[in-house]
Amino acid sequence: MKIINIKPSVHAILGLCFLAVFTLFSCAEKATLPPNILFISADDLNIDVGCYGSDQVETPNIDRLAKMGVRFNKAYAQQPLCGPSRASVMSGLRPNTTGFVHLRDDLRKLKPDVVTLGQFFKNKGYYSGRVGKIFHHGNPGDIGTDGHDDPLTWDEKFNPAGIDKIYEDSIIRFPGGTTGKKGRLGISMAYWDPVSEDHEHTDGMVADRAVEMIQRNKDQPFFIAAGFFNPHCPYVAPKKYFDLYPIENITMPDLEEAKRDLEDVPAMAIQRDTIGWPFYYNVTVDEAKKCKQAYYASISFVDAQVGKLLDALEDNNLLENTIVVFWSDHGYFLGEKGLWYKRKNFERALQVPLILAGYGVTAHNKVVNSPVELLDIYPTLVDALGYEVPTELDGNSLVPFLQDSDYKWVKPAISQVFHDENAQGYTIRTKRWRYIEWNGGAAGSELYDHANDPEEKVNLTNNPGYLSIKKQLSAELKPFTKYN
Repeated sequence: MKIINIKPSVHAILGLCFLAVFTLFSCAEKATLPPNILFISADDLNIDVGCYGSDQVETPNIDRLAKMGVRFNKAYAQQPLCGPSRASVMSGLRPNTTGFVHLRDDLRKLKPDVVTLGQFFKNKGYYSGRVGKIFHHGNPGDIGTDGHDDPLTWDEKFNPAGIDKIYEDSIIRFPGGTTGKKGRLGISMAYWDPVSEDHEHTDGMVADRAVEMIQRNKDQPFFIAAGFFNPHCPYVAPKKYFDLYPIENITMPDLEEAKRDLEDVPAMAIQRDTIGWPFYYNVTVDEAKKCKQAYYASISFVDAQVGKLLDALEDNNLLENTIVVFWSDHGYFLGEKGLWYKRKNFERALQVPLILAGYGVTAHNKVVNSPVELLDIYPTLVDALGYEVPTELDGNSLVPFLQDSDYKWVKPAISQVFHDENAQGYTIRTKRWRYIEWNGGAAGSELYDHANDPEEKVNLTNNPGYLSIKKQLSAELKPFTKYN
């Protein structure tokens, strides 16, 4: 056999050397890219989530994220209302610091020089992109529009609208059947379970667009915010998610017992709820069960979209260099105490899921039981990515919790409800206690012992045996109120 020796030319050798060097530099450049942020929010999501202890709601992807990182078991919104809560998250400032206390206030008008979370990273050279609801969007009224967005926060934004918006007339509303043109859906007992695919719905479109944004920007540092509109009412999701929750398995509290839970509560605490009690619109128990089933279905629908985002990070080898944040703007009542919705100073309306995983999170499947606040997210992300935390922020970095060490934290969580200028309530949450004052205490107060009463059924405020703890908590709360 004749062996032929092929000698490469000098140009070929030089070309190969150049390619090797270029590849090394490219790999080194990718390896040294600043870490990314994937910022995922849900709308009106309480802690009815698998990893938070729910044995009924199926959330395998949110649970998967929690196993990858740190779950904050006692995270609280600053105000249980979409607009103020979201403005607080994105500014890192309390509602009283910005003056943003109403649903549709304008953060940029109230505080023109504020540097929002996305804007901070945009100023550092990050791609900052949004899809869906991050700042307040009326739901479903503002779907498909910019809503009450802040343009200075983003390089790019997308406002998809799916069949949940396009075919609103198909939504069933209690009482009264299909909605047609009969009033608002933004606060309603309403649902729709069409036989449909995820990508036909707004939240499916949010996930798909976020995946595209990740893929398109994988070679540069990014802050990508994916804001889901579910499980906010009206509760609309593909029928396959409703099928996860047979209606016969949905339970509601006994209404007589629920009524007794409210007997020792100041009138101002539930002034928005008493006219339509129970369930806000005085719907039947069976109608409330249907809405609760729909709410659970909407949670599982959101969970499936979260899975798409996590898969996109893994498929693009970005997970280790991306810090992932999952949060909701506030909690939500589903019939407890005969109440529905948010805008209350009870635990159920204020407690939210908050999970961090990925870059900089060395602890896995860790649970933190210290009270933290949503406004802590901003300084945490800044700190975790190696930047100096702005001194004007009201929150504190949670980075020490993201490590394997046992970090001690004694800061309480402060929240507030703003009905109007003459009806306001402030609350402090420690590891054990929740204390609430209405109009500085002039309109009543509440004290709950979470060690023995996690559902806040017994108001201890007038029990003389708890006077000292009440005085202590009142003193700690006062600097955060307008009554100091």
